[in-house]
Amino acid sequence: MIRIFVGYDPREPAAYHVLCHSILARASAPVSIAPLALAGLGGLLHRPRHPLQSTDFSFSRFLVPHLCGHEGWALFLDCDMLFLRDVAELWAMRDPSLAVQVVRHDHAPREASKFLGAAQTRYPMKNWSSLMLFNNRCCDRLTASSVNDASGLDLHQFRWLRGEHEIGGLPPEWNHLVDYDPPRPAGEIANLHYTNGGPYFPEYARCGYADLWFAERDRMLACARRPAALAKAV
Repeated sequence: MIRIFVGYDPREPAAYHVLCHSILARASAPVSIAPLALAGLGGLLHRPRHPLQSTDFSFSRFLVPHLCGHEGWALFLDCDMLFLRDVAELWAMRDPSLAVQVVRHDHAPREASKFLGAAQTRYPMKNWSSLMLFNNRCCDRLTASSVNDASGLDLHQFRWLRGEHEIGGLPPEWNHLVDYDPPRPAGEIANLHYTNGGPYFPEYARCGYADLWFAERDRMLACARRPAALAKAV
C-alpha cells in the first residue's frame, strides 16, 4: 500500500481533489490518500498560526511520521500539485539508508507575494518540504510536541534530522515548479507543482500548464453514460 498524505486547506479544495484524481488515475498499485485537514487532527497541532504561514498545512506536514506511528514509509504532498505519472515509480525510489527524500530545489522566488496575497518568503531549502518521502522510523525526532514547539525554519530546513546526510535527493521531474523551473514537455514531467498559485485561482488561470490542470479537472467530473440496455433495466 502506498500511503500518501496531502496538505489540505479549505480555501483551495479543488486543488486537493484534482491532485487525488491525478494520482488515482495513474496508479498501478493500491494507494491510501489522507487529507491533512486541521479539523481532522483532533487538536494534535495547536501551535499559533504564524503571520508568514501561507496554508493550513505549513506545519502539519511534519506530523506524518507521528501519524504513522513512526513505522513504514509515507509520502507527503502539497495540494497544489498534479501527477502526470504513476506514483508507484516514485514509491520505488525509497532508500532505507535515508530518513527523508526530496527534490533539492535551489528556489529563490522573485515576487513578494503569492496566491491569496500570502507573503512569499525566501530561505535555503525552500520547497524541499513540499514533497517528502518519509522513512518514518528514522524520523523519530518529529513528535507531536516537537512539531508544535519548533520554529518554522527548524522544521522546513530539516534541523530535526541528525545531519543533512540523512536527506536524499529525488529527480527534479517529480516536483517541477511551474513558472520557475525551465519549461519542459509535459511528457518529461512526473509531477507539476503550481507553487505560486494554481489555475483554480482566477488570477492564475493562465499560468504554465494550466491546460493540463483543467483537463484533469474535467476528467474527474466526467460521468460515463450507462449502456442503453442497463438504463432500461434500471
